[in-house]
Amino acid sequence: MNKGKSIFSKYFVICSAVILISFICLGAVLLLVSSRYFIEDRKALLKKNCDGAAYEVKEVMLDTPSDWKAQASEIMKEYAMGCNAHFILADKNGRILEKTYGSDKIGTEVSEDLLESIDEDNYYVYDNFGGLTSESSHVCGVKFSANGPDYYMLSTAATSEDNDYVYNLLEVFGISAVIVLIIALFIVYFATMKLTEPVKEIAGLSKKIGKGDFDVTFPDYDIAEFKQLSVAFNEMAASLKSYDTMRNSFVANVSHELRTPMTSIGGFVDGLLDGTIPEGKREEYLRIISSEVHRLTRLVKSMLNLAKIEAGELEPKMEKFSVIELIVETLMTFENRIEEKEIEIRGLDAPRIWLYADEGLVHQVIYNLIENAIKFVNKGGYIEFGFNPIGDRTVISIRNSGEGLSEEEMPLVFDRFYKTDKSRGLDATGVGLGLNIVSSIIRLHGGKIMVKSVKGEYTEFLFTLANSDNA
Repeated sequence: MNKGKSIFSKYFVICSAVILISFICLGAVLLLVSSRYFIEDRKALLKKNCDGAAYEVKEVMLDTPSDWKAQASEIMKEYAMGCNAHFILADKNGRILEKTYGSDKIGTEVSEDLLESIDEDNYYVYDNFGGLTSESSHVCGVKFSANGPDYYMLSTAATSEDNDYVYNLLEVFGISAVIVLIIALFIVYFATMKLTEPVKEIAGLSKKIGKGDFDVTFPDYDIAEFKQLSVAFNEMAASLKSYDTMRNSFVANVSHELRTPMTSIGGFVDGLLDGTIPEGKREEYLRIISSEVHRLTRLVKSMLNLAKIEAGELEPKMEKFSVIELIVETLMTFENRIEEKEIEIRGLDAPRIWLYADEGLVHQVIYNLIENAIKFVNKGGYIEFGFNPIGDRTVISIRNSGEGLSEEEMPLVFDRFYKTDKSRGLDATGVGLGLNIVSSIIRLHGGKIMVKSVKGEYTEFLFTLANSDNA
């Protein structure tokens, strides 16, 4: 199984490559600049010593015209030792008169081409003395006159010395670079390990979350990116824990919701079949069975609608209908409960409002909101409907008097499986799907839904739907 490269290995390789390339570029620049500087310095030294040797030899020639060679040879040796070069004294015909040790291989003459290239303005050339030497040399020359004829003082040094300098410099740089590179890689290695430790820690804690341990808390890191990641994972763990709690509650509630009516239906049917239930009470028990069947149908329908909406499989069947007539029909199904709680119905005397939506889905919205309002309205209270057309949409509101919602409860009422503490006491059989379905249906129609509440006074749900084009 290919697990891929780790962040550690990638980061370490990248940093190492950057350091290595930097050293190579730095070394190349250093060698280039140093070699040029060395050559220029070598040329300047040769020129300076050549000028000095020529001047002193000229003075000797003028002072002792008949016996100047011995002194000239000593002068040339001193200057040769001073600049680590060879010196040659030649006449205008190229015949060598004097030369220092090491110049023997040059022979007895200097090429006329070389002498012609030397004048007052340009007296530095590269030359191999007409092929007498195997490599080029730095050659500096000075032309001067003494005792009548012209003479040439030449100072020469092999270019191989340049290479020796470059090799020595390269050797020193290479050794230094290897030492520094080892130290740098050592630092990068441990810095990378330190940098990737949070990644490994986060991965380990994430595995715990994946196994269902939602009590995991990610540490507060110093690095900003890891700090953000830690906060995000902590929020995710909290959300998953909340979701898991709601899921467990949902499973328990649904199991109870399914088991209770099925147990009742099974018991009553058995009682009808074996004659346990008297003939006079059979109709009453059949009504109970029918009620339980409708209860099961609503639950299953709600769950299926949620699943279809989430999967994008539920397409609304758009049509024109009167929302007030739909509300009135829905209120009739709650007639007994409205009379029991002595609820006053307000706002249905408004002009007819035509909507363009899926009437069946909107019926579920109206049914769930009215059922919720009846559940929480105080006895002798009111349920008020409002209709406010705005542009191509209508804002529909359903308000009920009563205890209302707290600020902590309002952001959660549309969450799946959520039930307020008061709701748990008033409706033990509900599973917390009603308002979530309402929110999903409204969003499916491209509308919005919100809740308002004043503690101890009222709760109001408002949602928007499209008007009919023919209204």
